[in-house]
Amino acid sequence: MSSELVPVYLSLGSNLGDRQANLDKAIGLISNRMRLGQVSSIYETEPVGNVEQPRFLNLACQVFTRLAPKDLLSLVKGFEAMLGRARNTHNAPRTIDIDILFYGNQIIESEELTIPHPRLAERAFVLAPLAEIAPDLVHPITGKTVAEMLKDLPNTRGVVKLEKKVEEK
Repeated sequence: MSSELVPVYLSLGSNLGDRQANLDKAIGLISNRMRLGQVSSIYETEPVGNVEQPRFLNLACQVFTRLAPKDLLSLVKGFEAMLGRARNTHNAPRTIDIDILFYGNQIIESEELTIPHPRLAERAFVLAPLAEIAPDLVHPITGKTVAEMLKDLPNTRGVVKLEKKVEEK
């Protein structure tokens, strides 16, 4: 545990069950264990990879934590399990998915964790909500801002901002 609070950005997604309730519950769990900063609007998005599954609701949020990156990963994986996530196949439908996008400006590459998230620059469903709350956040490897990465995407179709925001429980 660090003595200083580290700004962290998370991506949350759900495409099984009550997607809105799953996001609400996840934000509730997160805010009980960390200081919750900004939370984006919710975006409805098309699945990537395995496209034969329901559409997702996605959002991004900022949290502040003293947890080390590996401990944060364990915590969010525990939240996923509490909310019914089954880890069976890659790109399968899920009640909740919580990814660590950025942990301060650290670069981490280990077997279980890569930060910044390795595929965030290719994913409109991650970048659109993140650009809403942190457009000027700079990727520590590429030097590009979140807004620049979003603008560089060839296609953002299928990512639709909804009016409703997540409700903290």
